[in-house]
Amino acid sequence: MTSSQPAGAEPTRSTRRTFLTASAATATAAAAAAVPLIGAPAAAAPGAHRIDGPGKPAKPQHPDNELKRLLAEVDKARIEAIVRRLAAFGTRHTLSSQTDPERGIGAARDWIYQEMLGYAAASGGRMTVELQSYLQGRASRIPVPTQITNVIATLRGDTDPNRVYVITGHYDSRASNVDDAVSDAPGADDDASGVAVIMELARVLATRPTKATIIFAAVAGEEQGLYGSTHMAKQLKAAGVDVQGMFSNDIVGSSTADDGARDNRTVRLFAEGVPTSETPQQATTRLSTGGENDGASRQLARFVTDVNAHSVTGMQVRVIYRRDRYLRGSDHIPFLQEGWPAGRFTEPNEDFAHQHQNVRVVDGKQYGDLPEFCDFDYITRAARVNGAAMWSLAQAPGTPKNATMVTSGLTNDTTLRWQRGTEEDLAGYEVLWRETTEPDWTHVIEVGDVTTATVDLSKDNVFFGVRAVNRDGYRSPVAFPR
Repeated sequence: MTSSQPAGAEPTRSTRRTFLTASAATATAAAAAAVPLIGAPAAAAPGAHRIDGPGKPAKPQHPDNELKRLLAEVDKARIEAIVRRLAAFGTRHTLSSQTDPERGIGAARDWIYQEMLGYAAASGGRMTVELQSYLQGRASRIPVPTQITNVIATLRGDTDPNRVYVITGHYDSRASNVDDAVSDAPGADDDASGVAVIMELARVLATRPTKATIIFAAVAGEEQGLYGSTHMAKQLKAAGVDVQGMFSNDIVGSSTADDGARDNRTVRLFAEGVPTSETPQQATTRLSTGGENDGASRQLARFVTDVNAHSVTGMQVRVIYRRDRYLRGSDHIPFLQEGWPAGRFTEPNEDFAHQHQNVRVVDGKQYGDLPEFCDFDYITRAARVNGAAMWSLAQAPGTPKNATMVTSGLTNDTTLRWQRGTEEDLAGYEVLWRETTEPDWTHVIEVGDVTTATVDLSKDNVFFGVRAVNRDGYRSPVAFPR
């Protein structure tokens, strides 16, 4: 999947109602692709805002000037310097030294922390940085109790600080043997590249006020079993934090596979369907109503493609309808398990000849996960994709809560309800719809600042969603009604 597809042409259809305005009627007569037939009239639900007609074609959200400026500030030279510095610690294995000032995960942790503090100094007090540590007892791939530390920079939102978005990269690395804490494991692609993305975005965004809160986290313990991100997610859950979106950047450093295949203009975004956190009964209900492609993580992925303007990021986002790759897993999974929408960014072609391989020389050529095998232009573009998503999320209203569809009676209309947000600049809401065979939203209907709307389309034939819009035109991710 790439960015949202424009609505196709629709054949002219008859309608059983007069549209609200003559211009709407003219637009409908000119519209094109199969719109479901409409049956007998039905009264709108009490208090519902009545909308007739299919609405307008859904279009991507264009970047404003501030987004263009901040993406232009993402600096390839800084990204390269971060990757090379992290690789220079020799190994960042979770079980490596935590006290050696030059080598090991402790030295890497301290360097990241100091860099993040430097970014926070330019934020006017809005960004804070902490070392989130805990003692992990003996467990899988953890033979002895081990301190695991996440480096977390929090950019507090000005007007809606309790709404939070999280972006991570893992700073630990590994050699061929996952238990080898001694051999060199520079981990340039996996995952100094992801850490470079979140650090550079922390630097760029630190100087800009945001409405919601953004957390930039360099997490540890990923290679041993997602330990750092699991601890972080549980801490956020225990604190009652409203996490409305999370992205893991894991292996975003190269565009060339081990067989030479190259695609330097695409980044993959893995997004699960039926949420991991759903009960079997909830999952059965979702599947029986056709909502397997409309979990919150899929809506978050659609949001990314909607705000990813290729003209300013230079990248296409290929959404993969899976939680993650086969035999692999990244730091978005603990957030999924806590019930939050999350996805994983990763490069389109992986070079397994270098990943997770001890540094070695073969026929005069050096191998291993070294900076020399990274594409720093590619990492820079991946950072811009993330930047467009995080900025647009933090400046938009939150995803509508408690979106429901009224199914108490037989009718060819559809009534949707949702809870009004508390944002100061909330302008109103839009209902979106698409044919059940379409992957992306194709039509949008403006319904205004209401919490109930009845539209002249049958819930039996199409899928619906609701999103919020603020006065600056920023749009939230879509909420799929239960």
